[in-house]
Amino acid sequence: MPLGKPVPLIAVVLGLGGLIPFIGFAALSLSGNDGGLGTIGLSPRLILSAYGAVIASFLGGIRWGAAAAREGGNADYVIAIVPSLVAWAALAIPAPWDLRVLGLLVLGWGLVDQDLVRRGLVPLWLGRLRLVLSSVAGVSLLVAA
Repeated sequence: MPLGKPVPLIAVVLGLGGLIPFIGFAALSLSGNDGGLGTIGLSPRLILSAYGAVIASFLGGIRWGAAAAREGGNADYVIAIVPSLVAWAALAIPAPWDLRVLGLLVLGWGLVDQDLVRRGLVPLWLGRLRLVLSSVAGVSLLVAA
């Protein structure tokens, strides 16, 4: 199987940059230090859950965009809305289940979207990058739960 095109450097840089809030706010949550966020009525855990929900919605957008660009089927559009709906619901459930649901969603979606690679809707490099990014983000959410 050919290796395909190399990962664009900007995708790696932005992808890794997107992990900073996951790792940073998970670490703050575990440390018990709110990093001064309490003075404005926030907590690292709250920011982490909100960021996780936003990123989960973004993951659904990847499938939607791939379906639109490469003539995916109707099921792709329906499946694409699942992360947004699950993430939204996760924001309404109590701790620690909110972060557990988000963590499992982000981890699982990295695997779900591998069918996009198999079907040729996204390049091989995107599937591989997604696995790495989803793994780190999902584990960060689960550890902070």
